[in-house]
Amino acid sequence: MEKIEINAQTGDKMVTPKQRIRHIVKWIKQYATKNKISTLVVGISGGIDSSVVSALCAETGLNTIVVQMPIRQNKKLDNRSSMQAGWLLERYKDNVTHMSMDLTPVFTAFEKKLEPFCQSESFPYEEQKHLAWANSRARLRMMTLYQIAQSHGGIVVGTGNKVEDFGVGFYTKYGDGGVDISPIADCNKSEVWEIGKELGILKEIIEAAPTDGLWDDGRTDEGQLGLKYHELEEAMNNQNSPNRDKYETIRKQNLHKMEPIPVCKIPN
Repeated sequence: MEKIEINAQTGDKMVTPKQRIRHIVKWIKQYATKNKISTLVVGISGGIDSSVVSALCAETGLNTIVVQMPIRQNKKLDNRSSMQAGWLLERYKDNVTHMSMDLTPVFTAFEKKLEPFCQSESFPYEEQKHLAWANSRARLRMMTLYQIAQSHGGIVVGTGNKVEDFGVGFYTKYGDGGVDISPIADCNKSEVWEIGKELGILKEIIEAAPTDGLWDDGRTDEGQLGLKYHELEEAMNNQNSPNRDKYETIRKQNLHKMEPIPVCKIPN
């Protein structure tokens, strides 16, 4: 009999990692069946989110293509991507395919071509230009995933979680936010880690500091956000949290990512 977990604060039954896995795998399979999809495409970065999503996709038994796309990547992060790919190929040898391509030359050519047009005396903020280049890396990866997915009659599977995507909007518009389905978007980061442990994801990946991998200096997610993930989750669910103001500040800056695209309506 499966163990029932109880929330110590509310007394409510809690969803276990095993139950989450079953539900998400079933949800993906139902979506694929309904839409006649036979292939799932996931970008893997060596982080916990993409590792969990790639494993959940593999668990469906559907053809799963995992794509490694380093761009001037931190060697340690790229090694973890390779480790995750190897783990998947060993465990799901019948339905997982691994593709690896270094997109650095493509990005460097793009950067060289665009750099002259990114100078602005009227907007002299170097930080914004660096952020734009970081986001362009994510968008290049998104284009790569869609090229592969459409070529194989598949869909791009998102790796964003609840606190990042719908809490503080910590993702790139039309980059890692450009996906067809989002299997873990209703799971907090802490729940993603729990799912990862249940799936047997490599310890090195579970214990690694989360990073978006978009910066040459290897900065972490929590360093960029200014809060730990458990602090973000607590602030998201508690109006009286000491970190609530900081959470709201980050959220307001990124609300444009979480709301529908504004449409100019023409009156009759």
